[in-house]
Amino acid sequence: MSAPAKFFAKPVNNFYILAVSSLALSVIGLVMVFSASSIHSLDTRGNAVAIVLRQGFFFALSIPLAIYLSQRSLTQWRWLARFGLLISVAILAILQIPGVGKTVNGNTNWIALPFVDVQPSEISKFFLILWASYLLANQEKNGKTRINVFALITPGFMVVIFLILLGRDLGTACVVAAILGGLLFVSGVELRLLGTLVAAGAVVLAALIATAGYRAARFLVVLDPFAAEQYKNAGWQPAHSLLGLASGGIFGVGLGGSRQKWGNLAEAHTDFIFAVIGEELGLLGTLAVLALLAALIFSIFKIALRCKDPMSRYVGSGIGCWIAVQTVLNIGSATSVLPVVGVTLPFVSYGGSALISLYIGLGYIFGSALRDPEVFNELQKAIERRRLRTS
Repeated sequence: MSAPAKFFAKPVNNFYILAVSSLALSVIGLVMVFSASSIHSLDTRGNAVAIVLRQGFFFALSIPLAIYLSQRSLTQWRWLARFGLLISVAILAILQIPGVGKTVNGNTNWIALPFVDVQPSEISKFFLILWASYLLANQEKNGKTRINVFALITPGFMVVIFLILLGRDLGTACVVAAILGGLLFVSGVELRLLGTLVAAGAVVLAALIATAGYRAARFLVVLDPFAAEQYKNAGWQPAHSLLGLASGGIFGVGLGGSRQKWGNLAEAHTDFIFAVIGEELGLLGTLAVLALLAALIFSIFKIALRCKDPMSRYVGSGIGCWIAVQTVLNIGSATSVLPVVGVTLPFVSYGGSALISLYIGLGYIFGSALRDPEVFNELQKAIERRRLRTS
């Protein structure tokens, strides 16, 4: 067996990979949020570090939260999972109350609190995965048929997607739909049924695009964002994202040296942070971020596969799909391979609700890993060795 194969064969190493990759991505995110947001922050808030300080606060909050959640028992998670759909629907429905929902960039998916804006659609992702995993695990234990599995969770997902679309957030709706597809696939639903769901989703997506001019423009601009009729309109951000990536070359123009963040990319620290990474850190920087994201997603699926508890296996699969699909959509938008749908790059982009939601998910995954006796024993041995070296 080769050295890499031996390394990945040890379950505890998946725990280490997950911990290192998530922390590394978050630290890179803080650095790049500062670089990408400094001009915008100075212009809108009178302070170049206001935005990154807020992101740092959410990061500092996320770490102890993930540690705390990793120590919760399966009994506690199962109790919470029963209310997952109710929580998701409730926090999304609040947005429809007049005067409560805050509109940002055309999407009414924010709640303005005294000190911070909260994005319920981000928080709903985890609770929806938790609820669906709880039901799928119960069905698996009871030996129900696959058609029942399809009918069991799909209506709940449809309600959540509908509420998200009421806020005009197509990107998050696509992520939630992909999570549904991933969970159904893992549960063993027949590909015929899964194909029917995908086809129905494609029809709905086409209808949403056809009935909204701004969405149609975003899809058409993928063909050529530099086209004369598109460049000054829907093509502006994807075109300048490509310019930033191209000008970065292999090694980048240097940290802080981006030109595109000076007003050309309105969402430089959120949706288009990947373009700023490519411009300032070059191809090598983008490949490093991609490698860390791939390692993180890989470790989540590896941990999920080892779970003896069906619910933990489904939760891990759902979280892995969530991060993977959102990564593809964000980078696809930044490279103009996909339309701009307004989703963040996991762990890297600015966004407190997104970061906390991701670390809530990681808290569950870390807990799943720690419930593996082999992983737990190896970690105990490592702690003991460190204690002996320092004593």
